[in-house]
Amino acid sequence: MSRLTARELTLAYEDRTVVHELELAVPDGQVTVIVGPNACGKSTTLRALGRLLKPRGGAVLLDGQELAKIPTKKIAQSIGLLPQSPVAPEAITVADLVSRGRQPHQHWWQQWSREDERAVTDAMERTDVQSLAERPVDELSGGQRQRVWIAMALAQETDLLLLDEPTTYLDIAHQVEVLDLVRQLAHPTPIGSRGRTVVAVLHDLNQAARYADHLVAMKSGRIVAEGHPKDIVTADLVREVFGLDSVVVPDPVTGSPLVVPGAPYSPSRLADVPAPATTSERLRHP
Repeated sequence: MSRLTARELTLAYEDRTVVHELELAVPDGQVTVIVGPNACGKSTTLRALGRLLKPRGGAVLLDGQELAKIPTKKIAQSIGLLPQSPVAPEAITVADLVSRGRQPHQHWWQQWSREDERAVTDAMERTDVQSLAERPVDELSGGQRQRVWIAMALAQETDLLLLDEPTTYLDIAHQVEVLDLVRQLAHPTPIGSRGRTVVAVLHDLNQAARYADHLVAMKSGRIVAEGHPKDIVTADLVREVFGLDSVVVPDPVTGSPLVVPGAPYSPSRLADVPAPATTSERLRHP
């Protein structure tokens, strides 16, 4: 089952086509991670899934209906999107920014409710930013700001959550915390309902393989492979997508594929490479 799909999706910036007739069905209640080299169309695809970019061709569908034909407020109640490097209004506090995630659920006759308060409090606790509530966002470190933005996306409480590089600026401990949280969001709830559907763009292939239920590998605006990480992450795929020789072994903790780059840097490898000639040497030996 898939509520969010792309059909023959072509995306472009002016005359430059970035994504070519992409077909994608995002599995419901799972974590889908998109990986690939720089400029392969990962973030562009995510923007189109959140209706931030109009397709040049094809369409993105939510529950079988084109996003372009769905009212903006309804989309905001269904799809939450955290883009790369968002910018907060000047002098806004952490609590105020996280509270803005509730705007799609509010009405002119009821600006704030107990449900809004609960959602904001829960989101701040889950991202460990409650102690920063009264601090201006522009005074925070990059990692703290990133966790605040994630809290705002969580407060929106949408069934689908799109995250573009959610671990940017975070140290390794907070990267693990955020990705653990992403995994928890997709788990079924105690009352038996399906968890959230998450689509994330990550640069770290090992993190992607560790946390994804469904991995999408892109290159040059096209999907090269998709499926469970254990089924598709191989040395051949890494070479094809990233141009990197590697060895793929089981992660000793999770059993997920672990990519170990081949031919590591070694000073001895450079010892055999002749140093470039100086200007005077080139003049003596043209």
